[in-house]
Amino acid sequence: YQGKEIEKEVHRVQVLDFAVGTGTYLSETIKLIHKNYEGMQGIWSKYVEDDLIPRINGFELLMASYAMAHLKLDMLLTDTGYVPTRDQRLKVFLTNTLEEPNQDSGTLWGNILSDESDQANEVKRDTPIMCIIGNPPYSVSSNNKGEWIQNLIKDYKKNLNERKINLDDDYIKFIRYGQHYIDKNGSGVLAFISNNSFIDGITHRQMRKCLLESFDSIYILDLHGNSKKKEVCSDGSPDQNVFDIMQGVSINIFIKTGLKKENELGQVFHSELQGKREFKYETLFKKAIKTIDWKKLEFTSPNYFFVPKNFDEIEKYERGFKIDEIFGENVAGVETIRDSITIHFTSDSLQNVVNDFLVLDESEISKKYNTEDSRDWKISRAKEDVRLNIGNSKVFQNVNYRPFDIRKTFYSGKQNGFVCNGRYNVMKHLLRDNLGFIAKRGFDEVNSPPSFITKFIIDRRGWSRPGMQGAESTFPLYLYPEENGQKNINQSEERKPNLNTEIVNKISEKLGLTFTQEKETTKDTYAPIDILDYIYSVLHSPTYREKYKEFIKIDFPRVPFPKDQDTFWKLVKLGGEIRQIHLLESPVVDKPISKYSITGTNIVGKVKYEDGKVFINDAQYFEDVPEVSWNFYIGGYQPAQKWLKDRKDRELQVEDIRHYLKIIVALSETDRLMKEIDSLEIE
Repeated sequence: YQGKEIEKEVHRVQVLDFAVGTGTYLSETIKLIHKNYEGMQGIWSKYVEDDLIPRINGFELLMASYAMAHLKLDMLLTDTGYVPTRDQRLKVFLTNTLEEPNQDSGTLWGNILSDESDQANEVKRDTPIMCIIGNPPYSVSSNNKGEWIQNLIKDYKKNLNERKINLDDDYIKFIRYGQHYIDKNGSGVLAFISNNSFIDGITHRQMRKCLLESFDSIYILDLHGNSKKKEVCSDGSPDQNVFDIMQGVSINIFIKTGLKKENELGQVFHSELQGKREFKYETLFKKAIKTIDWKKLEFTSPNYFFVPKNFDEIEKYERGFKIDEIFGENVAGVETIRDSITIHFTSDSLQNVVNDFLVLDESEISKKYNTEDSRDWKISRAKEDVRLNIGNSKVFQNVNYRPFDIRKTFYSGKQNGFVCNGRYNVMKHLLRDNLGFIAKRGFDEVNSPPSFITKFIIDRRGWSRPGMQGAESTFPLYLYPEENGQKNINQSEERKPNLNTEIVNKISEKLGLTFTQEKETTKDTYAPIDILDYIYSVLHSPTYREKYKEFIKIDFPRVPFPKDQDTFWKLVKLGGEIRQIHLLESPVVDKPISKYSITGTNIVGKVKYEDGKVFINDAQYFEDVPEVSWNFYIGGYQPAQKWLKDRKDRELQVEDIRHYLKIIVALSETDRLMKEIDSLEIE
């Protein structure tokens, strides 16, 4: 409320703030109210005692914050001229906001804290709350796992057919908590500045629908600033966060009047700010809610996005086939948990660690490797895995750790062993001659093609960097049978394509070609590798990706059915070239376009790019490196930068230098071939 409106409404408003900085939020509320009593100082103290203090409530979890909130509010009220006439406490309570209100707190905390808890429970249980404000904590690994809040959050998870649902972040629980109390009251305002992942996250779609069912109007002021997504302004200039964090944020105001019909959904209004932090601050200070340029969104089922989306091309796009529909079995990558122990640059380094796990006891391993047990990875289980499988040479495997970065690991396939989650049910197919097509549901890296390739097992973040919502999926091109139900990677039985027969038949009919399980030279035939290369080519088309970027951000990408044989084979050829380049198997990558000719220690220090040179330390550099190679994205990474930075303080060997020269060629050639793909007409 602004102006005189607040004087009319404040008597029936309960303010509850349960976020970081309770003292700050309630202080700002009091300052706003006090402005309306200028020239009426004679009644200010009476108003504070009779109306203000009884109607503001704050929850703090930490004792220090609780004490500071009381001190800050007391000092502020004194500064406003408030003179108390009776003993009256401020209603800021020491409590866990997300815990269910109990009838009786008991006496475990002593009489004082017991009374504190009882008063907090009374607010939670009985007070009609109309205004909930704050900045809730952001924590994916939430410790607030009480039955009460977990049951409330189930409303955000209904009918989500997802492998993994990322809806247990604390900020989401606080939104659900606030929604619960506003719904309970029948009307009110919930206003948070929070993590903004919920406004367009795929797994947040039911959350958005639930909020639309509760509130009449939802205002989203997206402040962006997500450094994990490498967000920039439309002109390419830096986009900075308003806080010193990597996750983007938004100001969210949810309004419930009680007038909306029960089965009616609310309205969403959106605005955004991008630019430097100082610009965002200045704009926010100057603007009022009524002066912000709000755009009413036309949301649609099933996603109900709280951000603008252009779906003009959806009908044409959906005529294509989806990646997870044409490929069958798939799985996220191997999850190691303890990369410093389980992932190695060399076989010798891995062997040394494995030997230690074989002969040292748990306490010695813990001390030597400065590690301890976690929920999902335990030294005892890793030791047992090594003991049972050390005699099998096949457990020493290559792992696609990052783009163009193949490392070594001990992989028996055992769940919760040396490697925490081996996902052997699907990854076993990549232990033989095979290819793994990599894609992600909801890919929002605007600078990168939405797919990659591997011929080894792959790390869970081998392509999509940490911070991206959800991990990538790996689709084996072929599935190998098991022998007598046992894990056996040496069987010689026939492998089968991991492809949807119905979609393959449609492609065959459209092209007039015969599908074969393996590649043949027979005329008018095509094979699984051709389908993979066709898909790979289409998804490396910059024009195609730009045209359908809004859809690629939502789900696994779709690919159009090939329109004719001629275009199909041209795209297959180009896709095959990129695939071989990405596997560093193409003869092209063996012809360096850069040089490394300065002698020195070869130890990687501060890495930088300057005038076509990639410096690995103050004295040595790779020269004639195209800028496009240096900046090129594969998934969530820039391999020309990431590969070197991951080797900080390591001495590059001859093979390392040759490998890096191949990476430079691969990235440059990928850029060239993508432009060539764009010269073809893709439906």
